[in-house]
Amino acid sequence: MSNVKTRFAPSPTGRMHVGNLRTALYAYLITRHEGGKFMLRIEDTDQVRQVEGAVDIINRTLAGTGLIHDEGPDKDGGVGPYVQSERVKQGLYMKYALQLVEEGKAYYCFCDKERLATLHTQIEGTDKEITVYDKHCLSLTKEEVEANLAAGKPFVIRQNNPQEGTTTFHDDIYGDITVDNIELDDMILIKSDGYPTYNFANVIDDHLMGITHVVRGNEYLSSTPKYNRLYDAFGWEVPVYIHCPLITDEEHHKLSKRCGHSSYEDLLEQGFLSEAIVNFVALLGWSPDDNQEIMSLEELIEKFDYKKISKSPAVFDYTKLKWMNGEYIKAMDFDAYLEHALPVLKEAVKGDYDLTKIAALVKTRIEVFTDIPALVDFFDAVPEYDVEMYTHKKMKTNAETSLEVLKDLLPLLEAQEDYSNDALYAMLQGYVADKGVKNGYVMWPVRTAVSGKQSTPGGATELMEILGKEETVKRIKAAIEKLQ
Repeated sequence: MSNVKTRFAPSPTGRMHVGNLRTALYAYLITRHEGGKFMLRIEDTDQVRQVEGAVDIINRTLAGTGLIHDEGPDKDGGVGPYVQSERVKQGLYMKYALQLVEEGKAYYCFCDKERLATLHTQIEGTDKEITVYDKHCLSLTKEEVEANLAAGKPFVIRQNNPQEGTTTFHDDIYGDITVDNIELDDMILIKSDGYPTYNFANVIDDHLMGITHVVRGNEYLSSTPKYNRLYDAFGWEVPVYIHCPLITDEEHHKLSKRCGHSSYEDLLEQGFLSEAIVNFVALLGWSPDDNQEIMSLEELIEKFDYKKISKSPAVFDYTKLKWMNGEYIKAMDFDAYLEHALPVLKEAVKGDYDLTKIAALVKTRIEVFTDIPALVDFFDAVPEYDVEMYTHKKMKTNAETSLEVLKDLLPLLEAQEDYSNDALYAMLQGYVADKGVKNGYVMWPVRTAVSGKQSTPGGATELMEILGKEETVKRIKAAIEKLQ
């Protein structure tokens, strides 16, 4: 086994965003491709944003997508605890922060909100403001710091970044990036509640837990120089950075919760298969050399080369996801397909029909399971339709010819005992031959009569088999009446 070790470190703040799922997937694929380890860590240091039940969502999502971790809160790999709030209780982060304070690489800051509010700086050429800390508390003497601490004055601990020179870091996707140190704010390491910031905790944990490759969204690129300065301050090896491109909607805006399909659970509720979601998400910023699009998780593991991740934003193409999902449904084992389709059909069709037969009719015609109700709504009742629907140029039919055909067929259908698809088809074929017309001349009016629709899953005889003799005859009579 290689020494490659990646982690997925979500915050328990609700449903899993597609961007987070992609981070988890890429971290998983890197590790599995190299035969390394994939770790789950829960980053719950932001107590305010926590959502009850969110850890369950994380576990459910990873299990549902097949991204099984080798170690984590439920699988001790010897570097736990794997939940940051539990690590806080051990005094872990404070210990490392105080080490930096001792070495002059971090310092106590006692500034209140009012003072910090005066530090807004306008970004040149824009109307945006940022708060850049002015190192005010760095000048406090040791005695002043001790007096403030003894008096119980609230404090944070800040990183002491240089204001001159530059910091360069390497990302395996974006290459070498250099920033002026003047741009590096003295970020907070320990908050006033004693909890570490995300920025500090993830550096400490990644080192202590042996993470070799850090996969995250490119919104963290701007923070990476500050992370590297922490690694350098401790004398630790910097991990390999892999920053993934932004995911946008079709209008090229950042994919937000408002779009309605930004989370894994949203997509499941909209009738998408987990395997299709994983396949689609893998292609948001990466593609294999052979441009294959439909891939199982095993194929993704085999083909994944993170060096081929794109720098350009990836567009969440909902139409493509639907197409891909349709391909997965078509290829599904029928019993597995039924597990998904039957609950939807039970809601959509209340009549006493063979739902397995209806499911078979729609299998190749749907892209998502939520497409089913609109395709099968006519089984319970023929919708209102215009007699113009009987007119079809290609079939050479109109209302008059259709009326004639239906009148001819009514006694045959009433006399027919075997309502299997094959028997009905043979009977109609006999009529077609006697009449000396083409198939469509007869099938079009029959299908219209029994469904009231121009497009249906399955042909006329397949529908009649499911509807049964009594309902079929009733619908043919109603159509004759409508056409007269």
